[in-house]
Amino acid sequence: MASEDEQSDESLAGAGAPAPAGAFPGGGELFRLDARVAHLNHGSFGAVPVPVARAQRHIAAEAAADPDAFFLGVGDRLADARARIAARLGADPEGIALVTNATEAAHLALDALGLTPDDEVLVTDHGYGTVVDAVARRARPVTVPLDPALPDEDAVRETVLAALTPRTRVAVLDQITSPTARIVAGPRLLADLAERGVTTVVDGAHAPGMLAAPLEGGPDLWFGNLHKWGYAPPGSAVLAVAPALRGRVPAPVPSWEDHRGFPRAVEYRATADYTGLLAAPEGLDLIAALGAERVRAHNSALAAHGAELLARLPGVTPLPGDDRLALRALRLPSRVARTKPEADALREEIMLRLGCRVLVWPWPGGGGIRVCGQIYNHPAEYERLARGLGSLLDGA
Repeated sequence: MASEDEQSDESLAGAGAPAPAGAFPGGGELFRLDARVAHLNHGSFGAVPVPVARAQRHIAAEAAADPDAFFLGVGDRLADARARIAARLGADPEGIALVTNATEAAHLALDALGLTPDDEVLVTDHGYGTVVDAVARRARPVTVPLDPALPDEDAVRETVLAALTPRTRVAVLDQITSPTARIVAGPRLLADLAERGVTTVVDGAHAPGMLAAPLEGGPDLWFGNLHKWGYAPPGSAVLAVAPALRGRVPAPVPSWEDHRGFPRAVEYRATADYTGLLAAPEGLDLIAALGAERVRAHNSALAAHGAELLARLPGVTPLPGDDRLALRALRLPSRVARTKPEADALREEIMLRLGCRVLVWPWPGGGGIRVCGQIYNHPAEYERLARGLGSLLDGA
């Protein structure tokens, strides 16, 4: 008799095209999420599908059964995992390194540039907090304000280019902004910056598994999480580096592979838990088995459906969306979520009273809400959020 995990895999194999109502056949059975909660915030931490979790458990069992064999061979196994991941991302397997998360990758990328406190680094006010903080530890960040309502990617591009000065050495830009779900570092902007001699560091935390070509445009340094849209376990990310900079990326923990240089010196950190990284290719393989374009189209359509429902609420305004993305953001009424404490309080109230997980982001003059679409979601969850949020906002 097939196990519960195997039955989930069998239902996946027999799944047809997504139903018109927005359900992804077999999608919910691939995850072990609490069914009482509407998980509409996949973009923050992701979720690990059953087959991927099972692969990680098998790897952990190998390590427990014979630690010597596991750790003596883990460097080569990481290289094999990296090659599989590179093939899915369209990357050079010798040009990427496996790391634990985008924040770690940001620090490694910036350290490779040898920045000084006098160097001017361009960032935006949509940048992820820990990445912007990483810049401020090393150089002088110059923040470009991007109006959340800018109509399209070209308008974002023109705003960034207008903010350059002759002192701009590096631009650290989001590929997809976390709170506002906008593409910033698109191929045209990257090309324009390269023409101006600006080194580009791209925070692609949301790109693997969501964008068909996450490395498009050839940034000098790029990093992305695999544990969000790539279905990998937590602690799985990628740092991609242009050939001229690879020898300058420091190992986070210089150890026995340090003499090998990039990427192995970056990946190997002595005795550590490598199971998530070794299982990470299974997540991208699962997306391919489901049909990557099918998954992306479904997730984007479902996020757009949720945004359309929320936009019907008084005072809630949709921000420009992008059909390539499985995230949508909307501005809340001006009195709501103006500060981080206010945004956090509303996020927790939405969970407590509605049983819905969402991101609420602060912004001067009134913050916003972000919803995601994933194959385990269904339209009724967004309807539940919209009904309940209207009541919460009426009482705010």
